Amino acid sequence: MGYTIAMIGIALCVLLCGIGSCIGLYKTSTAAAGVLSEEPKKFGKVMVLVLLPATQGIYGFIIGIIASGAITQGMPTALGWAMVGAVLPMAISGLVSGIFQGKSAANCIYAVGKQESLSGKLIVYPGMIEFYAILGLIISIMLVGQI
Repeated sequence: MGYTIAMIGIALCVLLCGIGSCIGLYKTSTAAAGVLSEEPKKFGKVMVLVLLPATQGIYGFIIGIIASGAITQGMPTALGWAMVGAVLPMAISGLVSGIFQGKSAANCIYAVGKQESLSGKLIVYPGMIEFYAILGLIISIMLVGQI
């Protein structure tokens, strides 16, 4: 039973991080499409901002790989729930930060559309949101390592 609980927790972590990335990428790609339809030369400056929310999905995938290596058939139920608790920081931070980072980066893309010279400075704002996804990643790695 513990193995099944752990697998469900790991799957939810990967899934929620992927959902956060997808929603964030939807926001940034639609913003980029609007800006690039008027000024295609800004592709390089906009692309970095578009891709930022994709990292949460990658982080969730990394936790999925690490955590799946830490579980075994026949593990006790308590350890299964411990695994759920260990992957939860990444699952929640990946979902939430992916969505909000997408919103932040989309607004930065609009700003680049108006004033291209801001592109290097504007990456700081969605980058600050990335910090919290990285914290979730680190905490989940530490917790999975204890199981």
